[in-house]
Amino acid sequence: MANGVGPGAQEAGRRWAAEPDFWPRVAEQLGTALAVMDTAGRIVAVNRAAELLLDRPAVTMRGADFHDLLHRGPGGGRIPRDQCPLLQALNRGTAARGDEDCYLRGDGGLAAVSWSASPLTDDGSPRGVAVLFTDADTGPAADRGARRERAAYTSALEDLTERLTLVSEITDVLGQTLETDEALARLGRLLVPRLADWAAVDLLIDSEQVHRVAVTGPAGRDAVREDWLGRLPATGTAGLSPLERVLKGGEPVLRGQAGTATGPESPLAAGHSDFLRSVGATSVLTVPLGPQRQVTGALTLVRTNPAHPFDAGDLEVVGDIGRRVGLVIDNARRFGRQRAVAEAMQRNLLAPLPQPGSMRLAARYQPAPAGSQVGGDWYDAFELKDGALALVIGDVVGHDLTAAAGMAQLHGILRSLAWDHTEPPGVIVDRLDDALPAITTVSMATLVLARVEGPRTGPWVLRWTSAGHPPPLLLTPEGDARYLEEGQGLLLGARLGTDGHRPDPAVPLPPGSTLLLYTDGLVEVPGSDLDTGLGRLRRNALALAHEPLETLCDEVLARMPPGSTDDIALLALRLPAP
Repeated sequence: MANGVGPGAQEAGRRWAAEPDFWPRVAEQLGTALAVMDTAGRIVAVNRAAELLLDRPAVTMRGADFHDLLHRGPGGGRIPRDQCPLLQALNRGTAARGDEDCYLRGDGGLAAVSWSASPLTDDGSPRGVAVLFTDADTGPAADRGARRERAAYTSALEDLTERLTLVSEITDVLGQTLETDEALARLGRLLVPRLADWAAVDLLIDSEQVHRVAVTGPAGRDAVREDWLGRLPATGTAGLSPLERVLKGGEPVLRGQAGTATGPESPLAAGHSDFLRSVGATSVLTVPLGPQRQVTGALTLVRTNPAHPFDAGDLEVVGDIGRRVGLVIDNARRFGRQRAVAEAMQRNLLAPLPQPGSMRLAARYQPAPAGSQVGGDWYDAFELKDGALALVIGDVVGHDLTAAAGMAQLHGILRSLAWDHTEPPGVIVDRLDDALPAITTVSMATLVLARVEGPRTGPWVLRWTSAGHPPPLLLTPEGDARYLEEGQGLLLGARLGTDGHRPDPAVPLPPGSTLLLYTDGLVEVPGSDLDTGLGRLRRNALALAHEPLETLCDEVLARMPPGSTDDIALLALRLPAP
């Protein structure tokens, strides 16, 4: 399973490797001499072609140190281990080749060999190297020429495989994020130093403005000058530089030594040339980001070694990478706009809280972290026609603008149903569930609807129902904290044809108590189960029960463990003390 092999081949390799005769069966199918070394440099297997070339039986080579047993200098002397390119490749886990080495034959003679080594991995863990080698001296000149052609073909094939592997890795890695900054940081780490010594990304903000948003060099982003980043000068109109042509939808450009303009340069071209001279560019590739009709920016790659300039193959590969990166950036921008609209919709629908009598209400809405999609979390509190206080917390299934729009529909319908009919919460939610498919776009949702009943000075009773939502948490002045689970029922949209009614339990609310309604983002964190999250919330809330209500809300959110990927809505009620 050498580097560059596809996932299917790697999986097959893992299955075969579990068989005891895996290496012998693979080796014997090759006409070229093959030796397999483990991570310690010991010979694991050799094939028949290697036995004939080295005049050694396989049984005498297995388990021996490859370098000590075989590797010799041109005169037959031993080569220091720290100077052996094959051992260096083994230690680094990289491919290597050689054309002027000698291997010691069993008869004491030397075989001049050409060899190629490829690292072997299993599930990302190094397992050693496979070494293919041929006799570099024997045979007619035509055979040696054929061997050189085969070596050149093999080298070209390995280079192509590496390029295709790079494109595949970039596509896979960039597809894991919808954040532009994170995508470009990952891109830089993949391109430098694997394909280039420097990489720069310029994005079009509008038809005229260009911002250089990322520069990656040999030391990552640590050695990047601040004046290289930010808004770039305006583009020119005549004699466009390669960067300007690419930004205006032109073809990818491959150049030799940079910074040798033959005529006057625009401010943008002059600034870009200064950057290229500063990094010592000797070969430069500039490609558009995205398809030509929808260019979002430009990717510039730089090499500083004159002996290794970019070629036409590099231009084709980097052009493909640029198109893929452009699509990722375009998707990220679309996602950002949708997210901003959804957040604005949610915040605008979270109406100001009432403050009925001596009761106190507080609420928090925390959108999902950057990179996550906006959900349909919401809360509401309003006084009813009969003087009771209605409390609502809900979560529409889905994570997009549609979920936010569905949340807005439920918000308005539930307010109308609760205000217009003096009924228990379970009956109101049943009616909402019946109306769901007819007058909303919501497929499923969870919520808690509660009524705080009683005169302004108390005593108070809480009557509630839950449609598949996490249970309310009641904190008492005596130091008790318990979840109110009696009101649990099916979530909205999952009535399953039942004719039953939702529960309407009631519980007294002691003076000085605190009631918390919340969405699942507060108790569900990836890598942890729901019981753990509920226990954490209970402990944190109980420790904060005597704090002012606003402080309690802030601290409960602050004590959330990292890793949350969901929105959070929190609604808190505190009753006056005796």
